[in-house]
Amino acid sequence: MTLLDARPEVAAPPAGTPYDTLTVVPARHPGRWVATALVAVLLAMVVHSLITNPRWEWGIVGAYLTERSIVHGVLTTIELTLITAVLGFALGTVLALMRLSRSPLLQAVSWGYTWVFRSVPLILQLLLWYNLAYLYKSLDVGIPFGPSFFSFDTLSLIDKFGAAILGLGLHQAAYSAEIVRAGILSVDQGQHEAAASLGIPRRRQATRIVLPQAMRSIVPTAVNEVIGLFKGTSIVYVLALGELFYTVSVIYGRTQRVLPMLVVAAIWYVVLTTVVTVIQYYVERYYARGAVRTLPPTPLQRLRGNLTAGLTRVRGIAR
Repeated sequence: MTLLDARPEVAAPPAGTPYDTLTVVPARHPGRWVATALVAVLLAMVVHSLITNPRWEWGIVGAYLTERSIVHGVLTTIELTLITAVLGFALGTVLALMRLSRSPLLQAVSWGYTWVFRSVPLILQLLLWYNLAYLYKSLDVGIPFGPSFFSFDTLSLIDKFGAAILGLGLHQAAYSAEIVRAGILSVDQGQHEAAASLGIPRRRQATRIVLPQAMRSIVPTAVNEVIGLFKGTSIVYVLALGELFYTVSVIYGRTQRVLPMLVVAAIWYVVLTTVVTVIQYYVERYYARGAVRTLPPTPLQRLRGNLTAGLTRVRGIAR
């Protein structure tokens, strides 16, 4: 018998008591209804303005939304984001492990890297990497402080795309290092001690115990950084690289249709952010398996449940 079984049962009040004469009145929420009506009116006004104002020039927006150069710019933006995100989080993970190590030198180097790259503006870093050939005409590969085996011409190796990758990726690594470090530190120290007491190897501790729990803290912030990268790629327009924003700026500079082209860019950024947000939801749901009793429903499951509930209500009213 458990404590729950030992609790005394509460008997229902006998018939004829004053409770039978009480009238049950549903709770009223006038503030909620007023706020809902106000938001609905404001939303209707915004939609009406977007539809009826001819200066938005939705015809031009629709014509350029899937134009070949715009789509190419979108693909370049996606490519930049994916490469720099992988580079940034891979290097950031190494920097985070260096910061958590017991070596004073590794800690100092990791801290110094994060300090420098978070201090220098991104646009300045892009311009510095693009002009690296001015400082070093060639890059040599060989023995440190010894002979080199072969060399590369810096100007041919680091073009506009390479400068953008280096600038965005190394800049992102400084922020990713702090995200990964915070996620690892969020795991309770008792988890490490319990795993060590069971004789589990350190690598297995990191991959099967620490990392899955740390990912619950890492994923939301990491996805925010990826979304920021999608929008941050627009800053590489200073390198005249044909990503989305630079392509849009070239078109509106030629056609003088500034506002419609900015709307085209905004729509594509919203679409890309939405795709990343959907991926984030499923990744968070995957890593929440050991933290919650019941996983949150997917959007499809929620829609199916709402439809089922609606059909049940309709059938109940019909009866």
